[in-house]
Amino acid sequence: MAVTDGNVVLPAAMQAVRFDSAAGTLTLDEVPTPTPDVDEVVVKVAATGICKSDLYRIDGVVQPRMQVYTPGHEAAGVVAAVGARVECWAVGDRVVMAAGRQCGECAACRIGAGSDGCTDLRMMAIHYDGAWAEYAVTSATSLVAVPDSIPLEQATVMSGAVSTPFGAIDTAALRPAEAVGVWGLGGLGTHLVQLARLCGASPIIALDVRPAARELALKRGADVALDPANTRLVSYIKAITKGRNLDVAFDFVSNARSFDQARAVLGDRGRLVMVGTSLDVAETGPEFTLIRNKQTILAHTGYHVKHLEDVVELVERGRLDLSASVSSILPLARVAEGLQRMREYDGNLLRLLLRP
Repeated sequence: MAVTDGNVVLPAAMQAVRFDSAAGTLTLDEVPTPTPDVDEVVVKVAATGICKSDLYRIDGVVQPRMQVYTPGHEAAGVVAAVGARVECWAVGDRVVMAAGRQCGECAACRIGAGSDGCTDLRMMAIHYDGAWAEYAVTSATSLVAVPDSIPLEQATVMSGAVSTPFGAIDTAALRPAEAVGVWGLGGLGTHLVQLARLCGASPIIALDVRPAARELALKRGADVALDPANTRLVSYIKAITKGRNLDVAFDFVSNARSFDQARAVLGDRGRLVMVGTSLDVAETGPEFTLIRNKQTILAHTGYHVKHLEDVVELVERGRLDLSASVSSILPLARVAEGLQRMREYDGNLLRLLLRP
């Protein structure tokens, strides 16, 4: 592989999945390979994830800001080219890409804290080309190094399905021995169960209508798994928590039913955190806080780069095991199959990846 000025000589064109939101079409096309701006890095993608937020935009539930673009905001790979002002990365570095970019305009970015404080970094890849491609370009401060001991496929899972719930735990200010309820046991909710166990929460109550999801949550650290359709749910949770109800409820469903259930079992001074993209909270912005009757209701989306760094640290140290978090890996050409499996919850997916 040829290298010039410290960069790999990139091919002129690459394969990328392109979505046309006006036509509703998803195609695998040949497009120009991106080149880095002065403060950017081009990553050769080793694996990229399919997230529900991708599915929402492709299915027209949420309108993307670009008409034609490459989806995908979870990815890991190897640095292939760096911009002229980038000194912290070199060709060949193994990296995971944070799920977003700095706006470059807010106060956090202006004082040089964009990698840890920019609000736009938490807004997901909805207004630029993403990582369902052979190469992806991102800002140098949106990358985290991946040790050789961690497979890049696991690092891809960290970039969304683990770091987002990790950030939600930070938002909730979860403390050891606090009682936790988790509504919705997809990739994010199941990993939150695992992280809550790591944080010392007790008890951890997992809730999902799917029996397979509840069974997996028990294997990942939940003390109890319940069907939210059970008419005695409120009394069960009160008994499990010895009358105190929940200190923190994490709602990954975020509809009226799950919200009302969580509020009904929230204890005095409890916190309800609605996590992720939800139609019911979409108008509130990426984060909001509401206090009612000594209970706090918060919305949380995304995470800071520091959260991703912490997750990598936990995996590297053996504190957090993500070896079973990759459900399946498909080639880019089979992206439509992967999306359909996401729609159907086929195989109780935690994370389904694409490999360019």
